[in-house]
Order: sequence, then C-alpha cells, then structure tokens
Amino acid sequence: MATKLNKLLKREIDLDGKPYMVTLSPEGVKLTEKGKRLGREHSWKELLGESAAASPAPPPNSPFGS
Repeated sequence: MATKLNKLLKREIDLDGKPYMVTLSPEGVKLTEKGKRLGREHSWKELLGESAAASPAPPPNSPFGS
C-alpha cells in the first residue's frame, strides 16, 4: 500500500554535475538548483493536462510506463 503525500518530501539529485532539489508536495512538484530559492514549479493537474486519458503514453523503456 502506498503512503499518502500529505507534507513536503525533498530529495537531492545530480544533473550534469549540478545538484538540484526536487520537492514533492500535495499541490505539485518543484525543481530548484541547490542553494537557490526560485525554480520550476508545476501542479499535479498541470502535469496531467486536461485529462489523463488524453495525454500521450510514456516513451518505451520509461520508468513511468505501465
């Protein structure tokens, strides 16, 4: 059983040698360069688009595929 996301969950990732912070929240996801405040933020609805059924399938070999 999965755990509900009811508070912030932060993780650090490394992209091309630069550290970034990924923050998951009940409202959406935010990606910021480590040590910075501003970053790219998207709501879950924005990521899904108008309808999850209308969105294209993930590419082959994607970790998000079914």
